[in-house]
Amino acid sequence: MLIILAAIILFHITSAILLFIATIRNEWWISNNFSLDLWYHCNVSDCYDIPNSATSDAAYLQTVQATMILATILCCVGFFVFILQLFRLKQGERFVFTAIIQLLSAFCVMTGASIYTAEHLMFNGEGFKNGEYGYAFVVAWVAFPITFLSGLMYLVLRKRK
Repeated sequence: MLIILAAIILFHITSAILLFIATIRNEWWISNNFSLDLWYHCNVSDCYDIPNSATSDAAYLQTVQATMILATILCCVGFFVFILQLFRLKQGERFVFTAIIQLLSAFCVMTGASIYTAEHLMFNGEGFKNGEYGYAFVVAWVAFPITFLSGLMYLVLRKRK
C-alpha cells in the first residue's frame, strides 16, 4: 500500500512540476531569432509583451493563459486536498474529490494546449510564421496524460489501513 501511495504522490508532483514549467517557460514557439511563450516575445537581447495581447483579437491567447494557470492551480489544490483526505477519509472510501480536481486540471491543460495548437499563428502574427513548437509546448502536452492518469488513479484508489 505504501508503494502505491508513494507512486501516486510522485505522479501528482510530477504533473504539477510539468504544469509549472509549461506555464512559465518562454519556449512555446521558437525560431532562430526569437522565442514566444504565453506572456512574452523574446529575441536575442530582450523580451517584450506579445503584440496586441490585451485586445479582443488575442482572445485565444488569453484563453490559453487562463486555462494553463487554472490547470496549475487545480493540480496544486488537488494535492493539498489529497493530503487532507488521506487523514480525514474513513477506511474503504475513495478519493473522489481529489480525482475530480485532478481531472479538471487535465481538462484545462488539454483545452489550453489544443487552442494553442489550433490558433497559435493567429495571435502570434505574420512575423512569427516561420518557427516550430518549443519544449514548453511539448511539456504541456506531456502534462496532460500524466495529470489525467493521476486523476484516474485517485478514482480507483481506496483508503486502507
